[in-house]
Amino acid sequence: MYYKFSGFAQRLVGATAAAAYTPQGLKPIVPTESPAPIFGTTSKLASDLPATGSFLGNNKVPDLQKIFQKADGVPVHLKRGVPDKLLYRTTMALTIGGTIYCLVALYMASQPRHQK
Repeated sequence: MYYKFSGFAQRLVGATAAAAYTPQGLKPIVPTESPAPIFGTTSKLASDLPATGSFLGNNKVPDLQKIFQKADGVPVHLKRGVPDKLLYRTTMALTIGGTIYCLVALYMASQPRHQK
């Protein structure tokens, strides 16, 4: 025997197999025709693409692997030189400044207000 949840009685009631597998009267929607394409261009299959990756530009991965895998004792987040150092120091300055600001705000909030 099959059961379904009755929204009216708020409990399980006996049902047919079709009603049990399509709860609350929902029926499966089967599209009769394919939907219209969202964009006007046709999509290309992976097998239709050219074998060479000329549209991808230069492959920078081998160069970056040489930089990041070099055992020179520099942390990986500072390996690319001045831009990485600038970003690191800016992040640290904002973090320290935000911590100091939060501590000052906490100190000011903990002090009682003076009644005039």
